[in-house]
Amino acid sequence: MTLDEIQAKLEAGVEGSTVTMEGDGCNCSTLVVSPIFEGMSLLARQRMVLATVRENIDSGELHALSIKARTPAENS
Repeated sequence: MTLDEIQAKLEAGVEGSTVTMEGDGCNCSTLVVSPIFEGMSLLARQRMVLATVRENIDSGELHALSIKARTPAENS
């Protein structure tokens, strides 16, 4: 799975998000910025992001994903 594919999937799965990716296709990190995270705990944010790529992790296409999930205010 390429970084572009992961990025597109995350952007489609997290409403109003801007996604930045780093790493290789199997082990990567992401910064997901979305206003939808407002009022959510860090754990809830990570669960939301992981849910969008869960099938890719379960299938082995994606081995590890480090997640930073922030609101636009937290990212400025």
